[in-house]
Amino acid sequence: MIRILLAEDDTAMRTYLKRALEQAGFSVMAVSCGTEAMPLLETEIYDLLLSDIVMPEMDGIELAQRCNELSPSTKVMFITGFAAVALKANREAPHAKMLSKPFHLKDLVLEVERMFEDSAVASL
Repeated sequence: MIRILLAEDDTAMRTYLKRALEQAGFSVMAVSCGTEAMPLLETEIYDLLLSDIVMPEMDGIELAQRCNELSPSTKVMFITGFAAVALKANREAPHAKMLSKPFHLKDLVLEVERMFEDSAVASL
C-alpha cells in the first residue's frame, strides 16, 4: 500500500484530501504543518509527501527539501492556489509534481496513481 504524508494547514482541506486518498486505497498520515511532518519523516518511510506550499512555521518547499535529505526516494507533490508560489517551487524543487487549486479530487487521485505507475514502468 502506498504511504502518503499529507501536510496541509487548512483543516477542512486536510480532512477532505485524507478521506479521498484513503477511499482510493492509500495509507495517509495527515499533519497541519511542516514542523509536524519532520518527526514523521525522521522515523517513518513514506512513498509520497503531498504538501501545501504556503503554511505557517515551515513552508512546503523547505519541507520538501528536508524530505529529500532524509528520504531521497520519497516523491513530492505540491498543492497550491498561488501561481507565483508554484513558479518558485518549480525552481527550488524541480522534481516535484505540482497540482494547482482548485482541483477535483479524482484529478488528485489520478495524479498520485500516475506518479507510481511511472515508477513501476521505469523499474521493469
